[in-house]
Amino acid sequence: MSKLLYYIKSEYLSAEKLKEILGANPNVKFVSLMGVDIGGNATDEKIPVSLFLDDIDSFLKGSIQTDGSSVELHNIATLNNAKVDLKPDTERTWYVDYNKEFIDPETGLPVGTVRIPAFLVHDNKIVCSRGTLLKAEKHFTQAIEKLIKDNPQIIENTNIDSVDDIESISLTAATELEFWVNTPEDKADLEKLFVSQSLKEQYWKRTRGVIRTCLEECLIELEKYGIEPEMAHKEVGGIHSSINNTGTTNHAMEQLEISWKFSTPLQAADNELFVRDIVDDIFESHGLEVSFKAKPIHGVAGSGAHVHVSVGAKLKNGKMVNMFAPKNMREDYLSPIGYGSLMGMLKNYEVLGPIVTNTNDAFNRLVAGFEAPVCTVTSLGHSYEVPSRNRSVLVGLIRDVNSDKSLRFELRSPNPLSNKYLTIAGCYQTMLDGIRAVADNKKFDTKELEKEISKQPQDKGFYLEEGRAYRDENDVFEVYSLVERNRLFGMPPATVYEAMKYLDENVEKKKALTDGDVFTDAIIESFKLGSLDKWKKKLSTRIIDRNIRLLRTFKKLHTSDSMDAIDEVMWDSIDQIKHELMKNTLNELSIYGRIKESLEMGDYEEASRLQQIAKVKMEEVQQCYVNYRKNVF
Repeated sequence: MSKLLYYIKSEYLSAEKLKEILGANPNVKFVSLMGVDIGGNATDEKIPVSLFLDDIDSFLKGSIQTDGSSVELHNIATLNNAKVDLKPDTERTWYVDYNKEFIDPETGLPVGTVRIPAFLVHDNKIVCSRGTLLKAEKHFTQAIEKLIKDNPQIIENTNIDSVDDIESISLTAATELEFWVNTPEDKADLEKLFVSQSLKEQYWKRTRGVIRTCLEECLIELEKYGIEPEMAHKEVGGIHSSINNTGTTNHAMEQLEISWKFSTPLQAADNELFVRDIVDDIFESHGLEVSFKAKPIHGVAGSGAHVHVSVGAKLKNGKMVNMFAPKNMREDYLSPIGYGSLMGMLKNYEVLGPIVTNTNDAFNRLVAGFEAPVCTVTSLGHSYEVPSRNRSVLVGLIRDVNSDKSLRFELRSPNPLSNKYLTIAGCYQTMLDGIRAVADNKKFDTKELEKEISKQPQDKGFYLEEGRAYRDENDVFEVYSLVERNRLFGMPPATVYEAMKYLDENVEKKKALTDGDVFTDAIIESFKLGSLDKWKKKLSTRIIDRNIRLLRTFKKLHTSDSMDAIDEVMWDSIDQIKHELMKNTLNELSIYGRIKESLEMGDYEEASRLQQIAKVKMEEVQQCYVNYRKNVF
C-alpha cells in the first residue's frame, strides 16, 4: 500500500505532469469531478483515465456537461434551462479515492479514482457552494487590503509597523468532525446513554477494540493524504462497547471526534468532505455504521463541527502576523480588525444562522444545554491573561496569551452536515461588514471597541444594536432563564421555516452576504427554496412517520392483577398524548394530520407552529413511557 498515490498538489496539475503521474500509477483507473451544489451535495461520476488523458488539455481548460436535475440548484437550473457544466479547479489539491474491495489484477493494488474539485457553471456563471467560497476569499482579501490602505490607523494596535510592510493578506480556516458509530441494528438505550453522558464516563476516555483500531486507521490514512490530523478522541456521548467471548466487539455505540490542521478556506472545506468519506469507509469496513447527523439520538449530546476562522498578513520580510491579535496580549483581547470581525458575525447572525442551520436534524441539536449554542453571544475571557473556554456561547474567542499566532474565532453552531463552503463564506462576509463599520466610524481604540461589544442591552452602540447584549462570561444556560436569554440575546428560530424567514426579514443585514456579489440574490433564494423543500418533505413523511411508528410501540403493559392506580393514571396520560398527536377522527384532525394539511395548503407558518407543539409533546410522551415502564412488574 506504500506504493499508492494519495494526492496531487496544485503545482503538479499541468497536462504534462498529470500524464507522468497517472502513467506511473496504472491502478488509478478513473477521474471524478466533485462539484458541490447549493445544498452541499458533492457530485461523483466515473470517467476512465484513458479518456481523460486523451483530451487532457481541453479537459483542464474547458468543462464537462451535466444535467441540472442531478444537482440542487433551485430556480437556477430550471426545466427549460438545465444545462450545468463542471469546471475543474486546478488551484486546489486533488485526492485519490481508493476502492479497497476492488484490487487491480495487474498491479495488485486497489483501484483508485482521482477526485477533482470542480465548479458548477450555469449560463457562464459559477453557481455553486465552492464558487461562493472562492469569491468570498478573493473579495475579503481585496477589500481588507484597500481598507487598510485607506485607514492605516486600523493596524496600529497590531504587530505590523506600517501598511507598506504588508505583502499579502492570508485567510485560514479549520473544521473538525464529530460523529456517532454503532453496531448495525443496535437500538439506543436512552437511559444508559443519558446517565453515561451525565457522569462524563466517555469523554476523552481510552478507546478500545474495534473503535480504537478504526480511529488509529483514520489518523494514519489522513497523514498519507497530507491532511495532517491533530487529534482523535472520544466525545461526551456513548456507552462502553461490549466484548464477546472471542474477544471481538459485538456491541458499540460511541461518539467520537477527529480534528486536523487548518488550511485556506476553500481547501479546508474540501478537506472535510474527503475526511467524512475516509471515516465512513474505514468504520464500515469494520462492520460499524457511522452517523454524521447533528442529533442522531434524542435526549443525548448531538454532534457539532465547529468552524475556526482567522486572518493573517504576510510581511515583506517573510514574517506572518495574526491580524486579530493586539500588539500586547496582556493588555487587550483583540485588535481593531479582530473586534470588527467578531461584531460583524454577531450582529449579522440573523442571516448567517440560516446558512449554518437549515435542517430539522440541525434544529434538534440546537436546544438549551448539551453545549449547543442557542444564543447569539460571545465570551472574551475573565481577564486578558485568563482565556475564555465558555462552551455556552455562539462564537468563542480562542486565545493563548503566550501565542498570538493561535488566536482565532470558533463558530460553534455548525454540525457535520452543515454546508461548510457557504458557512465559511458567510463568516468572512459578515466579518468584513464589522471591520468596515470600525473603519467607517474611525473607532480604532481597542478599549472603546471592547466597551462596544460588552455593552448592556439598553446601551446604544455605534454598530451593535440597541436592545441586545453580545458578550457574557457566564454559562448562559445556568444563569439565565429562557425568557431572560431571549430578552438579552434575541429570539432564536426554532424551525427551518423560521430561519428562512430571517433571510427575507433582515434585508439590510443580507447586504453583508451579497456585498461584492459573493452571495448573489439567486444563490440565496436557491438555498432558501432548497432548504424549505427538504423541510416540508422530511417533516410530512420521515419525521411524522417515524414518530408514529414509535408511538405505536408504546403499549399498555399493566394488568388488573398487577397494578396500582398510578399505573392507570400514567397510561391514560400517555394514551391521551398519543391520540392528540396521531389519531384523526371525523370531527378533528390530529396534530400530525394538521401539519400535513398545512403543508399541502402552503400555510408554512401554521405548520412550523404545530411542529414545535408536536416536538414538545413527543418529548413528553417518551419520558412518560420510560417512567411508566419502570413501574410495571
